[in-house]
Amino acid sequence: MYGLDEKLLLKKTYYSVGGGAVLDEDEVGKSRDKNKRVLPFDFSSAKELLQKCKDNSFKISTLMMENEKSMRSSDEVKKSLLNIWATMQESILSGCKSTGKLPITGMRKRASEIYNKLKKRDSFPMVDPLEVMDWVDLWALAVNEENACGNRIVTAPTNGAAGILPAVIQYMNKFLGSSLKDFHEDRVINFLLTAGAIGLLYQRNASISGAAVGCQGEVGVACSMAAAGLAEIMGGTIEQVENAAEIGMEHNLGLTCDPVGGLVQIPCIERNAMAAMKAINAARMALNGDGKHFVSLDSVIKTMLETGKDMMNKYKETSLGGLAVNIVEC
Repeated sequence: MYGLDEKLLLKKTYYSVGGGAVLDEDEVGKSRDKNKRVLPFDFSSAKELLQKCKDNSFKISTLMMENEKSMRSSDEVKKSLLNIWATMQESILSGCKSTGKLPITGMRKRASEIYNKLKKRDSFPMVDPLEVMDWVDLWALAVNEENACGNRIVTAPTNGAAGILPAVIQYMNKFLGSSLKDFHEDRVINFLLTAGAIGLLYQRNASISGAAVGCQGEVGVACSMAAAGLAEIMGGTIEQVENAAEIGMEHNLGLTCDPVGGLVQIPCIERNAMAAMKAINAARMALNGDGKHFVSLDSVIKTMLETGKDMMNKYKETSLGGLAVNIVEC
């Protein structure tokens, strides 16, 4: 900050720490738990989360609901979560209907074109079973095109990764009806509670900021969250849910954040679609196992943080490396 005489009056550095939160240089590294509410089933690691679930015969979503109920009624919690889902659905619908081009880059919006193609052949049984992938891609693309246009989306856990959870929940609702009970609100509520538990672990023990650890902290975390949520809804044990979350991140380790032009368009929009499919695959892989696995979720979270620290700054949301500089040569 400069005065009228152009003398420096104040200089301060601020950091984006993910999820829309910003800290100044004095706050970074300091504990933010001084006024933290004491929760009945608080946890600081996946190991601790699983142990508390075992001790109380809880699902992860049950434990999260008990913690939420210490701050508000269960009805208020459910209402808030369903409002989040309603907003996600609005983003999907708006993105599927929107035509034209994205701002600044002028890239053509693709979601509406894909939607119109799929609607023409939306029938069961599907001629092409892999058409499911097209729908998942569509929902993720639709949300992230909305984000690219500055329209309303749900930060989950960041704007750049906002399409992954909605796409996986929509997949759950549209394609798992025959293998799960008829759709009811509790499925969405429990999905979001489980995903939230996983997101908390990353926020507490690593980062959800692309500027801090690269896109593994955004798309990677969202993939891990979505995989866990889906695994629980599909009947997974707490060990299988933890395994799904671990798989979701393990195969996003080292993912760079190199947005072309500093915009959340290339490669961000497609990256959400890819990660949504990866989350579904992670959940299914975990459910095909018995929950026992070599790499724990805590280990992969620690590794993600260490990888992010080692990553060169030009690959962490600065647009100074990767596709951000090489795309002009194509």
